[in-house]
Amino acid sequence: MATPGAAQSPIPVLVVGALGKMGREVVRAVAQTPDMTLVGAVARSQLGSDIGEVLGLGSLGVEITDDLPGQLLRLSQRSSRGVMVDFTHPRSAFEHVRSAIAFGVRPVVGTTGLTPEQVERLRDLADKSGVGCLIAPNFAIGMILLQQMALQAAQYFDHVEIIELHHNRKADAPSGTALQTAQRLGQLGKTFNPPVRDSGTESSVEEKELIPGARGGIPGPNIPIHSVRLPGLIAHQEVIFGGMGQTLTLRHDTTDRIAFMPGVILGIRKVLQLKGLVYGLEQVLS
Repeated sequence: MATPGAAQSPIPVLVVGALGKMGREVVRAVAQTPDMTLVGAVARSQLGSDIGEVLGLGSLGVEITDDLPGQLLRLSQRSSRGVMVDFTHPRSAFEHVRSAIAFGVRPVVGTTGLTPEQVERLRDLADKSGVGCLIAPNFAIGMILLQQMALQAAQYFDHVEIIELHHNRKADAPSGTALQTAQRLGQLGKTFNPPVRDSGTESSVEEKELIPGARGGIPGPNIPIHSVRLPGLIAHQEVIFGGMGQTLTLRHDTTDRIAFMPGVILGIRKVLQLKGLVYGLEQVLS
């Protein structure tokens, strides 16, 4: 039993996708955070190399490996407070998270593209096992604030569309953040983008797409989402509201992936307090 007032040992963190663009930033952030310690780095290349030396941080004593099950086993045996951070690919993230939960390791997941069905299956696993799990489409605090502002603006506007812009190596479209933004707006229970009526008549304007998809993808809340993929971009989103004689544009720009790191570090700390799956960083901000 820990002595009252005694400092807890650092949180042991395993990073999966450690050589990806986000994974590299997570490794740097964890290595520089006093109450955390990097205990594992999973990737598909440079196996056996010290992750710190690869990233120019100096030796961290952590070799890159592709053996995720072995890393999860060792972490579960080492500590009851182990955390796995996953920034990989939607094709593999589901199995990674399911394995982590089975080992009693708490996942913090920034990989987007998981289907609602997959999230619910993971929720069932985490809730039944009592293992904390945080899945967040976006870890930038500014994006959370944008979504909160959008919820306020939606009380006064009925017409809204979303444009999300990302680098051209992003695997999923639309982004998980854009989908989450639309879903949160939809939870307000109002009807967005009602039919436009011809002036002086009761008939609605008939809209025709000359190119399929030109009006974007339209999820359940009837809010069109438009996706842009270009080199030079990182992660950007606009929520555009329209009304009589006016528009309101809310925009968030990520100019460096370091913007996500305060949210990731917060998520690592907060997941230790959870007893099941939570979706969205905003759920643990308070």
